[in-house]
Amino acid sequence: MALIRLLQRKPDGEIVFRESTSSDVPAYAILSHTWGKEEVSFQDMEASAGMGKAGWKKIEFCAKQAAADGLEYFWIDTCCIDKKNAVELSAAINSMFRWYQNAARCYAFLGDVSTPDAGGHEQRVWEEAFRKSRWFTRGWTLQELIAPTLVEFFSLEGERLGNKLTLGPIVQEITCIASSALRGDALSNFSINERMSWAEHRSTTVEEDEIYCLIGIFDASMLANYGEGRDRASRRLQEEIHKFYKGTDFEQFAIGLNLSTIPEATQFVARQTELTEMYRLLHGHKTRSAVVLHGLGGIGKTQLAIEYVRRHKEKYTAIFWLNANDEDSLRLSFRGVAQQVLKHHPSTGMPLNVDLEGDLDQVVNAVKVWLDLRKNSHWLMIYDNYDNPRTPNNSDRLAVDVRQYLPEADHGSIIITTRSANVTQGQRLHVQKLLDVGEGLNILSNMSGRTGIENDPDAKALVVKLDGLPLALSTAGAYLEHVTMSFAEYLRLYELSWLKLQTTSPRLSSYEDRSLYTTWQITFDRIRQQNAASARLLELWAYFDRQDVWFELLRHGRSADDERIRTLTGDKLNFNEAVRLLCEYGLVHMELSPPQQSGSARYGVHSCVHSWTIYVLNEEWDEGLAKLALACVASKVPSTNVDKWWLLQQRLLQHAARYKHLIVDGKIDVEGMAWALHNLGLLYADQGKLAEAEVLGPKHTLTLDTVNNLGTLYADQGKLAEAEAMYTRALQGKEEALGLKHTSTLSTVNNLGILYAKQGKLAEAEAMYTRALQGSEEALGLKHTSTLSTVNNLGILYAKQGKLAEAEAMYTRALQGKEEALGPKHTSTLDTVNNLGMLYADQGKLAEAEAMYTRALQGKEEALGPKHTLTLDTVNNLGMLYADQGKLAEAEAMYTRALQGYENALGPEILRLYLPALNTMFAFGDLFSRTSRKDMAKEIYSRALSGYTTVQGPSSKWCRQLEDRLQALQVASIEPEAGRDGSTEIRAPKSRSLRQTLRKLGRRLNVE
Repeated sequence: MALIRLLQRKPDGEIVFRESTSSDVPAYAILSHTWGKEEVSFQDMEASAGMGKAGWKKIEFCAKQAAADGLEYFWIDTCCIDKKNAVELSAAINSMFRWYQNAARCYAFLGDVSTPDAGGHEQRVWEEAFRKSRWFTRGWTLQELIAPTLVEFFSLEGERLGNKLTLGPIVQEITCIASSALRGDALSNFSINERMSWAEHRSTTVEEDEIYCLIGIFDASMLANYGEGRDRASRRLQEEIHKFYKGTDFEQFAIGLNLSTIPEATQFVARQTELTEMYRLLHGHKTRSAVVLHGLGGIGKTQLAIEYVRRHKEKYTAIFWLNANDEDSLRLSFRGVAQQVLKHHPSTGMPLNVDLEGDLDQVVNAVKVWLDLRKNSHWLMIYDNYDNPRTPNNSDRLAVDVRQYLPEADHGSIIITTRSANVTQGQRLHVQKLLDVGEGLNILSNMSGRTGIENDPDAKALVVKLDGLPLALSTAGAYLEHVTMSFAEYLRLYELSWLKLQTTSPRLSSYEDRSLYTTWQITFDRIRQQNAASARLLELWAYFDRQDVWFELLRHGRSADDERIRTLTGDKLNFNEAVRLLCEYGLVHMELSPPQQSGSARYGVHSCVHSWTIYVLNEEWDEGLAKLALACVASKVPSTNVDKWWLLQQRLLQHAARYKHLIVDGKIDVEGMAWALHNLGLLYADQGKLAEAEVLGPKHTLTLDTVNNLGTLYADQGKLAEAEAMYTRALQGKEEALGLKHTSTLSTVNNLGILYAKQGKLAEAEAMYTRALQGSEEALGLKHTSTLSTVNNLGILYAKQGKLAEAEAMYTRALQGKEEALGPKHTSTLDTVNNLGMLYADQGKLAEAEAMYTRALQGKEEALGPKHTLTLDTVNNLGMLYADQGKLAEAEAMYTRALQGYENALGPEILRLYLPALNTMFAFGDLFSRTSRKDMAKEIYSRALSGYTTVQGPSSKWCRQLEDRLQALQVASIEPEAGRDGSTEIRAPKSRSLRQTLRKLGRRLNVE
């Protein structure tokens, strides 16, 4: 780059030249303008004689604006170049693009746009003049618009009008320059012809400058030779451009692009990131460069290659498109290449003895020899549809080994498109679905001929449904072009009659003989040849949701009759091998797992591929696969005493949703599947989805089980009125369907007793427990675990009623029975131990209480692990006991462990709604208050209050107590000694982990 001569504004306002330099250039501003009659020249500045000229106003403006932007130096073309020095002028012309590019600020001074009154803020005042400004018609201002990162427009009065980004739509409309170029995209992303077109309607005073002003746009270098004329200057620039991209000997190898060999392209959208990366990988290297575009069929790999050729064809001496679908097609493509070479270079292009109608292997070799010539190094070869590569695992005799068809010299450029991720003959670039809905709308609009759909909600819904697959979007657009159907109607037809819609859609010439319903069949056939289990997995996938399938979800299939299913699900290595092959061909992709989720990798399929598996691959309904998939999902439904059960249930919901309509429509015979439907009911109940659970009708016993479990869910959430309604409905239904003494009926009676106890309806609770106990003793016996659970519940009730001796008798009976029936370390036994500890604490027997809590904690740590939420419940209770004993440090350690454990196990979102965690916050607040840490007490009380308010409502008992505590702390902050005793007058609620076990026992009763 030539030396740059900057102007400097000194503190006293004097403007002088800074010494010219090409290194250590300080930050500077630069002026863009159109020349007038009285411009200040270099000689004027040297002689300090320019201040009387009209152009001095622009120099003063630039100096002032640069100072306002914190810049001491600036540059203006009129006076910073000695135009009488031909060498300096030529060097400046070749450097000017970079000078503008490197400037910290560029000020475009528009002398014909005036803002005399309104300033620069009223755009309607100056916009018409802005659009007509001479600045947009001059040749040199083109590079001054493109090169700088920031171009700010100013009026004649020096008012800022905006910049090339804020005024981008107007500037683009005026100049017809792509918005991405205005935003600073690399100019190499734009074809030579497109860049030439930007200057078509611009002019210069001197004819040669029409060409010289483009030197920087093309990153070229050539001497200015005024007097040579525009045409000669143009030829010289074209030659420099071609030499830059194609080398000095390009003419002897130049071959025009044969459009007949290239598939027809649709109106291309997006993929700018991929195109930029392709150019980076393919151009400007001294050795062979190759890119492998791999991805799902229909994702747009060929279209991407076509767009790359369209943009960069001028940069290659020759471009050849080859069909790599099979060896015969490849050989015929090479013959086409040979014909083109001989057509353009008949005497020197190819060995003279090659027979184009003879042995095609000799033709292939002859073409490779020509491509290997040392000076012939700027060609581009595209091997399209290389979808059946020869690999160690591919035994297909029609598989192709592309290495035999690659030139041998270490030069040139190669693009390979393939569905296989196993192709390694270049830098791999995974072509994925379009993520931007706007890009999908562009394809839909282009293909359908329907404009103005950007804000159409039905069009957006259709694009979302087609999930960024260009082939699907193009197919939909082609269909809609020929019918009056709305987007909403098409979407309904897509969901109801997918196969019929696809078979009646117009053929797309840009996708050759492929359609949406056939494009994946060839891939599937190849997969089936290589691994039958992979093919069977894809067939089975039709009966699951398209997202989040993992190995353990399919484990129930290891006992299936189908050997392929047993192979697939019996061993994780077999599953991994099967799914790997599907991933290699792009039909399946690995999905990111949430941070809180561990275990096996999760996989998904594209929305359109999933539709294909349903309507084409499984056109004949396979009830066996459907029932297997249902069993797989049902067998994975966890009970709520499993660690992180809610995460697994949320993953299963989308799969379970597939079966509701199938069951209602009678497509799945539920005979013998009661256990599976029951488990789905539990899943929906746990997730609060009663409507989905009523698959078999509102009075079916399995539905009533779900109603019962939904009551338990509401009770756990503190929604007691809703819980009572669910239990009452379940009880009435079960009494009618099963009888008063059925164990399932008694389970709901027991649950109603628990609820009444929570509501403070102790007499009603006692009546329910007594009925449940008598029924269980009669039906199941005195020592059955369900009987013992009701005994335990009566103990809880008696404790609430203050009948502590009766409570102790119940707990003792329950504990002895569970120790005998379940063992001393069973979690249900430990729950009763925990409850007995709470009773001893209430009785003031703190040593006995500590012994019970310690036993419960040790047992749960051993059985469930130290981080399980049920373990943490006992940790909380032990903390409350330590607080009652005055062991505040030990209490704080327990509370800290419990709260941190809940947060790690549940995550912050669920934590704020989890009652045991809220109980711990309550107790922790009491501890902080007792130890005079008022601010910490306020903070944790507030967290607890927010949670209780959400879960139980603002009028609940615990909300009122927390409000009283917060108010007392507020008073205490004003009167330090006031309210001290009141802060711990009422104890925080204890965590009764028992309800989780009761719930599990109740579930068991429901299916006996």
